[in-house]
Amino acid sequence: MKRTSLLQTAGLIGLMALANTATAQDDSQLVVNGDIEMVTEAAAPENIGGLKTIYSGWRFRSSELQTMQMDDFENPAGYAIDEGMESWAAVDGSEGKSCASCHEDIETSMSGVRAVYPKWNETKGEIRTLAQQINDCRTDNLGAEAWKYDGSEMTAMEAAISMQSRGMAVNVATDGPVAEAWALGEEMYYTRYGQLELSCANCHEDNYGNNIRADHLSQGQINGFPAFRIKNGGLVQTHNRFKGCIRDTRAETFSPGSDEFVALELYVASRGNGLSVEAPSVRP
Repeated sequence: MKRTSLLQTAGLIGLMALANTATAQDDSQLVVNGDIEMVTEAAAPENIGGLKTIYSGWRFRSSELQTMQMDDFENPAGYAIDEGMESWAAVDGSEGKSCASCHEDIETSMSGVRAVYPKWNETKGEIRTLAQQINDCRTDNLGAEAWKYDGSEMTAMEAAISMQSRGMAVNVATDGPVAEAWALGEEMYYTRYGQLELSCANCHEDNYGNNIRADHLSQGQINGFPAFRIKNGGLVQTHNRFKGCIRDTRAETFSPGSDEFVALELYVASRGNGLSVEAPSVRP
């Protein structure tokens, strides 16, 4: 038997060995700092097949990691929030401006922003992720260099902006001008990749709540991203996580910021419509 076939068989056997019943870990409730209540369980959006109920990834974590996310002083992503806030106020680029020069107070101006991204940019006639919008502001308004899409500066700024929407419901549009990209993202979600021939759905729809090796599979919701991953020892951006997942199937992956990953982010974000924005979350 060819090596590729052996790998494919091993991947399929591994999934078949998982239990058939997919359930969330527990019914704990997420409240951050004692006053920000999070929705971690909701009815699945009508246009999402395969799920009746959606769960935040927080529900699948150990009690230790859950506790970390419940207190900003315990959340290891705090350093990145500080960096993002510093960047927000810092003058950068040829125009002598900062983010605050246009948007003023981040808590007010960015409230609700993370909940609706990715979204259609009418002026540019294209769909944009939050990271793409940040870089557009940097280059067009500040006269500054664009940040690396999944670099530490970008991820810290995303976290600082996302934090202003914590507790608000994810509400990503899937129709109108973004419908084509959403359909591409859906197709990618169910496409098997790599030598192991695994799709996103194989793990995060068919087998969530089960264990594959040392991983307790969640539904792969991204309402908590950017997320501090203990495994990486730092904050991880959505496209960086996508890249890691596809790489784990032993496939050639797409690049952060690519049209493919933008479409996938739109689709995966929409699968979490109704859950609360949690970023920055804590994950294994």
